[in-house]
Amino acid sequence: MFGRRRIEYKTNAQLHAMQRAGVVTSRALDAAVAAAVPGATTASLDDVFRSVLDEHGASSNFLGYFGYPAAVCVSVNEVVVHGIPGEQVLEEGDILSVDGGAIVGGWHGDSARTVLLGRPDPADAELSDVTRNAMWHGIAAAATGTHVGDIGAAVEDYVRKVSGHRFGILEEYVGHGIGSKMHMAPDVLNFRSTDRGPRLRAGMALAIEPMLVRGGIGTRVLDDEWTVVTTDGARSSQWEHSVALHADGVWVLTAEDGGASELEPLGVRPVPIPEDLP
Repeated sequence: MFGRRRIEYKTNAQLHAMQRAGVVTSRALDAAVAAAVPGATTASLDDVFRSVLDEHGASSNFLGYFGYPAAVCVSVNEVVVHGIPGEQVLEEGDILSVDGGAIVGGWHGDSARTVLLGRPDPADAELSDVTRNAMWHGIAAAATGTHVGDIGAAVEDYVRKVSGHRFGILEEYVGHGIGSKMHMAPDVLNFRSTDRGPRLRAGMALAIEPMLVRGGIGTRVLDDEWTVVTTDGARSSQWEHSVALHADGVWVLTAEDGGASELEPLGVRPVPIPEDLP
């Protein structure tokens, strides 16, 4: 799995370009999440996301990707990932993940958030909180670890510490490198592996995206060849950020504060990407 594809190492100037794509992605997700209310259709979230991309002169890296027909994935309840927006009407108590990205100047951003509608099931709220915090622990490990595998170890350690085995960590769907393409080497696991993967190095950009479920980790793909659901009907959560590693530290590309509000309590201070010397 690891080391078979070449990793793309970016200059600081290229990471700055990725940051622009990341900020647009964040703002588009802000709008889509705000539009996720009972009575809205999943297609309307896609429309909102696209409108923000258009406002910023960005394009979607999801639309047309291997034929994918939308700018976001909207995955509701038992849908784990790759839910296609359509006429489905959101309801009180739904849990959904909105996953999208942007291309600006040829560089990619990618991020996902879980949304709880109305008065959620407390177990769904806990699921989302644990998934989100696990992502931040993984990002902190990208700043303090030595190998890509340290990220997955941190994610699993956090999940098991706070929830035992009540939540399953999906193993079929993992994070990835990102840069001049949306999906690149290396794979970023969300669990411990005997193979620690490549060394963490300046110039890497990684999309860290744990997906947790309230039941078993078995999944199946629906007939549309995109939508992934849990085989036992259990609900799921996905959180994702794109993160840059540079010589002075890390910066979360898809968070407008670089991740400071979440990382500093974990003992990590994100550092803005330096300007390249002339």
